[in-house]
Amino acid sequence: MRRALALAALGPATGVNPRVGCVLLAPDGSVLAEGWHRGAGTAHAEVDALSKLPAGAARGATAVVTLEPCNHTGRTGPCSEALIAAGVARVVYAATDPGERSSGGAERLRSAGIAVTPGVLADEVEAFLADWLFVARHGRPRVTVKWASTLDGRAAAADGTSQWITGPDARADVHRRRAGADAIGVGTGTVLADDPALTARDDDGGLLGRQPVPVVFGRRPIPPAARVARHPQPLVVLEGRDLAADLADLARRGIRSLFVEGGPTLASAFLAAGLADDVLVYLAPALLGGPGLAIGDLGVGTIADAVRLELAAVERLGDDLLIVAHPTPVRASREPVATPGGI
Repeated sequence: MRRALALAALGPATGVNPRVGCVLLAPDGSVLAEGWHRGAGTAHAEVDALSKLPAGAARGATAVVTLEPCNHTGRTGPCSEALIAAGVARVVYAATDPGERSSGGAERLRSAGIAVTPGVLADEVEAFLADWLFVARHGRPRVTVKWASTLDGRAAAADGTSQWITGPDARADVHRRRAGADAIGVGTGTVLADDPALTARDDDGGLLGRQPVPVVFGRRPIPPAARVARHPQPLVVLEGRDLAADLADLARRGIRSLFVEGGPTLASAFLAAGLADDVLVYLAPALLGGPGLAIGDLGVGTIADAVRLELAAVERLGDDLLIVAHPTPVRASREPVATPGGI
């Protein structure tokens, strides 16, 4: 199974399909063939491995697969049927496929008389597939909402200036996290006010090797000369009227994780809608006072309705603090609400 996991890692880390690896074993335990999935529209790992064998060579074999074989027809046929047709005697897999359309492979294999063993190294494989599994279970990317503020919760001074609230260590951490996300999101208000590049950069300002897809939420037009329009990745513009629908759109585009860096309007909208899975707050040891709050109205009228967070980590970055927290399950499961205007 660990060999299958290593094969899975050869596949693309983004996109609508999971990274899957497969090892076919002869009855004596020797390796017959190996395969992995190379992206949407290509052969799945099981079929890739089977394609490397002559007809009939897989009869009586054991297929070791990182993910439960699929049981639906998309761009390719169901892997469960391919394994049955090949005469495989046993299938061992790690993680169960949570997809409504693609799951059911194990049951189909058992009904054909094939021995099925689930859950081998399930924890390791589920950690490896965490972003894809999240999308498969929730129908949307995992959302991280980030902001930087002073100790009194201000993200900007009274005159609107905000660079730089935090120091270089905190800013470097942000760029590292940007590079680790599939997409980075802001509102049109941030684009018009700050003209951000939305790129992931190193300490010298150079582009890092992996760049998030820029996503702008809002209905106001983006100036053609805006820096985000020159991003190395194609710009995605979404209306922001219905954040849940927008996130489903991003999932269909193969976006598995979204790093929200917009101003208080967008951050507050995601929090109020119960669509923030992770919250990152970079706290600088400074005080500003005034109106420049990092978070706006969350629809909280009384203390009983406060957005409660579970503290996950606190880290010192130079003179600043990074606080990592997760909304509690009760709050996170709220029905999404419409995005406030003005993004």
